Amino acid sequence: MSLQILSVPSPPRSGPAAARVVGNALDAACATRVGTPPVARGEIDVVLDLRHAGRRALTLRYERFGDATLPTVFVAGGISADRHVAASAALPGRGWWDAQCGDGKALDPRRHSVLAFDWLGADGCLDVPLDPADQADAIAALLDALRVERLQAFIGCSYGAMVGLQFAAAHSDRLARLVAISGCHRSHPHASAWRALQRRAVALGALQCDDSHGLALARQLAILSYRTPAEFDRRFEAATVVGDRVRVGAEDYLDHCGATFANRFAPTAFVRLSESIDLQALNPESIRVPVTVVAVADDRLVPVSDAVELAERLRGDTRLHILQSLYGHDAFLKEGPAISAILSEALAGQEVAA
Repeated sequence: MSLQILSVPSPPRSGPAAARVVGNALDAACATRVGTPPVARGEIDVVLDLRHAGRRALTLRYERFGDATLPTVFVAGGISADRHVAASAALPGRGWWDAQCGDGKALDPRRHSVLAFDWLGADGCLDVPLDPADQADAIAALLDALRVERLQAFIGCSYGAMVGLQFAAAHSDRLARLVAISGCHRSHPHASAWRALQRRAVALGALQCDDSHGLALARQLAILSYRTPAEFDRRFEAATVVGDRVRVGAEDYLDHCGATFANRFAPTAFVRLSESIDLQALNPESIRVPVTVVAVADDRLVPVSDAVELAERLRGDTRLHILQSLYGHDAFLKEGPAISAILSEALAGQEVAA
């Protein structure tokens, strides 16, 4: 194992589940202007043996940006991310990672076929415990259906990095390189405790017949774990008296975040995917593919110490980047140039190796 630390902060399973494709819905090719990269959406019916819920018939919903004959890069974000990674001429709605995917960007659909899917359970219809390894097996089943033998790279952020590690462990023959950003081989107990309280907020909302309010409160608690005290100190003013109560500077921002999330996410989906993060348990020594590990010095959910441990225990060629960011766990969304440089380096290395 060769470990390279490329940037440093200032001082302060059981066997893989069986997967079977039972139906392959054809790509819904979206109309594009002449000369623009093609975009396709589709659904794949599969049968998976879930680790905690047995055999299930499931539907995988994916989006592919770029010609299917180009090297495939699978992209996965946090539990709130979906298959729409970036806006395109065919699907102009905002993507969750527009900063990194598009013409001339690190994930360029003229050079890569960018593939993503909706997480198992994201529609709120699968109310069972979901292991990150289940998601990895679902991705393998999707690749089977799309006849993608091997990924040029798997790029995972947050929960997506956890799933990427599971994929690298169970399906190493199908992966050239993993980029794991702000996600590790385990869930830190402190982060798990934070998420447990968020799930209790959802449960409290349900008891009050107010699912939306409970989910909004859970999201607000989550936001506090994603960002840093330094950012809040810079952005928000001190508390003021409004009417007969005290209102702190960040409340409007948190209210907006909570309401926006509750309007587009199902409480069941949030609970089950939140639980899934806490189920992450992986032996890093089982991974022998090249891995780029990216950590953030002020990440309150994924401590740098866990990232360093992961990098030291991986058995393949390993590179470790440690970033400084005001945005903590959300750095992969906010630190565009730094993340772009890391992605470009990782993908260029695979292009040379190929």
